[in-house]
Amino acid sequence: MKTFSVSRLGAALCTAGFVMALGITVPALAYDPASALKDVATMLPPAGPGGEKPVPASEIKLTAAEIDQVKAKKAKAAIVMHYGGNDWSRAQVEGLKAQFKVMGIEVIAVTDAGFKSEKQVADIETVLVQKPDIIVSVPTDPVATRAAYQKAAKQGVKIIFMGNDPKGLEAGVDYFSNVSPNDYGNGVASAHLMAQALGPNGGEIGMVFHAATDFFQTRQRYIGFKKVMADFYPNIKIVAEQGIGGPDFVGDAEKAAGAMLTSNRKLKGIWAVWDVPAEGVIAAARAAGRDDLIITTVDLGQNVAIDMARGGYVKGVSAQRPYDQGVTEALLGGYALLGKKAPTFVAWPIIPTTKANVLDSWKQVYHVDAPDNIRKSMK
Repeated sequence: MKTFSVSRLGAALCTAGFVMALGITVPALAYDPASALKDVATMLPPAGPGGEKPVPASEIKLTAAEIDQVKAKKAKAAIVMHYGGNDWSRAQVEGLKAQFKVMGIEVIAVTDAGFKSEKQVADIETVLVQKPDIIVSVPTDPVATRAAYQKAAKQGVKIIFMGNDPKGLEAGVDYFSNVSPNDYGNGVASAHLMAQALGPNGGEIGMVFHAATDFFQTRQRYIGFKKVMADFYPNIKIVAEQGIGGPDFVGDAEKAAGAMLTSNRKLKGIWAVWDVPAEGVIAAARAAGRDDLIITTVDLGQNVAIDMARGGYVKGVSAQRPYDQGVTEALLGGYALLGKKAPTFVAWPIIPTTKANVLDSWKQVYHVDAPDNIRKSMK
């Protein structure tokens, strides 16, 4: 698996210009989005939250004998989510539960903080009473939740994070490992997808981003998207940006996008930081009568997949692999129980998705065929 690296500098300049990940500024050039998207689909992120070198998830494995050793421990695990109810969270939990079952690990709790840090702290406190051996989690706020995770670590709980980690906790010391998609790549891919949909004439676009600037995953998407546009598509101009904090991400995004469309009549496209805010952007476009608006986003949720299949507003999605990510997190829980050495930052590549490959992408992401409401939406 390739990473964004100096050794690929020459090839990157000829294709997608991935030198942006190295912090190198090059002259603005119009790259071929299709070629760029092929490259980013094989890339790992440049680094983890603490600068950790990414290790491909394909390297995380347990032998049959090791799984038997894990089973003998009769361990317990808790899944502490930042928020649930969306397709990404459900797939993560399903992947975790499936692999924990294989290893004989009992899942004693699955919590949903509704993207509220105080609720997540309370969830962790409640879970700790049940004495789990493993906690798999994504912090809602890397500062506000820190003490709760530190308490869990001091009690001997093995913690695996889902991409984001609390400030001040040391990988390999306070927590065991961190499993993430290529979130920088999510931004890169969704930018090239926007350029591809806009065509050679480009145009003015807006961005609806996550206002939590210390949330590593969504911040990386924002940085990656902007870097691509600044360095490689001079005919595309970002003329409006609005951050949203949630927890009503659909409503907040609808308001933000509506304001952009009102004040920027020439706006041709809007990027949304993930699929749930993208649903709000779709609603704003409908309300404004902007059937021609182009939307790209991250996460192949069912609603954006249906819209894309219909040939609607959503022209491209950088799809993550939440089910596979959950399986990897569970395997690392097994590593932790066995005292087996593991990398502190593990990553999965992303899947650039358009209407042309949405059914195949769905199967890769969720390990099942696309549901009827998506397949029947294909025109």
